[in-house]
Amino acid sequence: MCGYAYWLFSPFQQYVTLHDMVSAHSIVRVSVCRANIEEALSTDLVPGDVMVIPSNGTIMPCDAVLISGTCIVNESMLTGESVPVTKTNLPNPGEGDKEGDAAYSMEEHKRHTLFCGTHVIQTRFYSGELVKAVVVRTGFSTAKGQLVRSILYPKPTDFKLYRDAYLFLLCLVAIAGIGFVYSIVLSIMNNVPAKTIIIESLDIITITVPPALPAAMTAGIVYAQRRLKRIGIFCISPQRINICGQLNLVCFDKTGTLTEDGLDLWGVQRVEKGTFHLSEENAYKDTLVKSQFVACMATCHSLTNIDGKLSGDPLDLKMFEATGWVNLEVKGHSVCCVLMQSAYEIGIVRQFPFSSALQRMCVVARLLGEKRMDAYLKGAPEVVASLCKKDTVPEDFAEVLEDYTKQGFRVIALAHRRLESKLTWHKVQNVNRDQMEANMEFLGLIIMQNKLKAETSGVLQDLRRAHIRTVMVTGDNMLTAISVARDCGMIPPQDQVIIADALPPKDGQAAKITWRYADNPKDVHHTQKPQDQYHFAMSGKSFAVITEHFQDLLQKLVLHGTVFARMAPDQKTELIEALQSVDYFVGMCGDGANDCGALKRAHGGISLSELEASVASPFTSRTPNISCVPSLIREGRAALITSFCVFKFMALYSIIQYISVTLLYSVSTYQLSIFWFLTSLFLSHLLCPVSLNPAWKELVSRRPPSGLISGPLLFSVLTQILICLGFQTIAFLWVRHQAWYHIWTPQDDHNIKNYENTSLFYVSSFQYLIVAIVFSKGKPFRQPSYKNWPFVVSCIGLYIFMFFIMFYPVSAIDEFLEVS
Repeated sequence: MCGYAYWLFSPFQQYVTLHDMVSAHSIVRVSVCRANIEEALSTDLVPGDVMVIPSNGTIMPCDAVLISGTCIVNESMLTGESVPVTKTNLPNPGEGDKEGDAAYSMEEHKRHTLFCGTHVIQTRFYSGELVKAVVVRTGFSTAKGQLVRSILYPKPTDFKLYRDAYLFLLCLVAIAGIGFVYSIVLSIMNNVPAKTIIIESLDIITITVPPALPAAMTAGIVYAQRRLKRIGIFCISPQRINICGQLNLVCFDKTGTLTEDGLDLWGVQRVEKGTFHLSEENAYKDTLVKSQFVACMATCHSLTNIDGKLSGDPLDLKMFEATGWVNLEVKGHSVCCVLMQSAYEIGIVRQFPFSSALQRMCVVARLLGEKRMDAYLKGAPEVVASLCKKDTVPEDFAEVLEDYTKQGFRVIALAHRRLESKLTWHKVQNVNRDQMEANMEFLGLIIMQNKLKAETSGVLQDLRRAHIRTVMVTGDNMLTAISVARDCGMIPPQDQVIIADALPPKDGQAAKITWRYADNPKDVHHTQKPQDQYHFAMSGKSFAVITEHFQDLLQKLVLHGTVFARMAPDQKTELIEALQSVDYFVGMCGDGANDCGALKRAHGGISLSELEASVASPFTSRTPNISCVPSLIREGRAALITSFCVFKFMALYSIIQYISVTLLYSVSTYQLSIFWFLTSLFLSHLLCPVSLNPAWKELVSRRPPSGLISGPLLFSVLTQILICLGFQTIAFLWVRHQAWYHIWTPQDDHNIKNYENTSLFYVSSFQYLIVAIVFSKGKPFRQPSYKNWPFVVSCIGLYIFMFFIMFYPVSAIDEFLEVS
């Protein structure tokens, strides 16, 4: 009963938490510019409404696109990162901006879209305008609605154990049917009343198909769940614990999971006159304070002051702190100033926020006292270099960049351009981004370091020894991801990495895939001999093209794919499904809500974050590193083996009792009271102790079987059935050939003391104990049975009791047990 209550409580608690999370983010009042209505409930919003975003912030009740003003938004609900993001208004058509001329698309215009459930922290007003947004999606159609729907209605996860359990129960029902007919025939032959025939025949069914079996199957899961809780792993889907015992592949997010959350500034490498300087540890030098390089670091960011504290992207924060400048807010405009003897201030006039599609951001700034403005650019090195004058980009740019990325550094490039004096503040507001970012001068590189967590390499080594495959799924740069995969041991040093670049159809040409080695620029040709050990790496764009146009290659690629970079949240879920389609039992370990779909879809998803979105993950770890993964797999294996042991014990228990009752029916139909007593006795004393064996201390390369219908398991069960049947039949017949035996004649309906009854009582009692010991499997998935002291004490106690009443009869006990 407690097993059922424990199992039912967690999902109920999960739904309560989810309900609170949804309702808290939805029930708000907003101002609506529709007809003559000034205010309306958020539940009344429909696409096309124009809503005013309050200046003090709000929780977005819908998906809406900004049409005027700027917002600072916390999107941790969707991305898992509590980093303020700047949202700007959608460009108007005809302003010369390519983005403004294109039709609105949720995917392409993310930086102009306020998503449902996200927290608008601040709004910025320009020229006294209200910050307005047009509603584009509501309810389950929103980004948050789709997330909630994926949590409430995930694709079912099938597991062979549960399917086989139903088949096994059907076999027991068939055996019970045979006994049922047998008991009716014997009762009719003995002229038993019809009422008694029905009652006694139904007893056969309840003996053969144990009603306690479902509760017994949950015993191992309940104990495993308690052990997981003690080590800081919390479970809201207990049935997944058994499935975790079968995991043979685990996907890991990179940042915050395999590596530390933050980035540290490793150094800078400035460029002057088209030549790289030697790398420097920091930019906080008197000689560099007024340089364009430091000015770019101090201004080209999306940081904002919130309640007096500087907040924003961790990378921007580290970069800004390295300059030694401070950030102020003046009338909604960001102003950077350095603390010097003479004032030196730079004001940000216009900001083009970072775009993942463009891989860069840009700001227009003006030095205090200067009339001309400057444009500063920051972004992916290859993109920034392509926008700069060729004579300002060093000739060895590609070699220097490749050297840093191979070492696992994250590299950011900076550029600058002095704007024309005719560009006033008002004109700058109307200049499109492409014009602003053209003909830049290359300033140099910022090198950021993302360190591995101390536990990462050791855990991955343990998983590799256990023949559990590991895969990295990240939104980071490809070369950085490959470097981290090598550093942590996910890709051994001697193995080759082949990058798959897939291009979609264009200009009438079909989609194609090119292959190249990560360690050298040459392409992989079909004539070359393939490496014995190789790993595929691909980006999210390539994965999307392959999924759409090369379905026949997808399964082959995921069989050897180890690094999947620049992956969107929905692509992570698609990858999990692709791996499951090739018969992998997939685990997923991540730390953010952007991993939510993958965590829910995987056979065993474990979140390292305790944010609201972790409600979607079956498991949540309080320990913020991947050391929880082997612990979960070990407990899953222990719970799975426990389920097998308990199932076999219960099945043999029923069969032993079935054999005993069937044999006794040939003597009389009144033989059940002893065996019902034994049922409660042995279940209460043996079933719980059998389930108490803790998990083995280390992961082994073997996996437990996934189903009950397997040769070794069926052989062990059938062998035990035949042994039990043989001993009971021999005891039943042997006692009748003894000199002191006489045929039993019942004095009344309740007098069941006879030699056959007593003989089978002792034989079957010892058989219960032997079966419990035989099926209490320990190593290599559980601790040995002799370390399970409740089980050892129970077995010894019951053996002593049985030998005592057998060799030293006590009349009171014999009278109670009704043995002769």
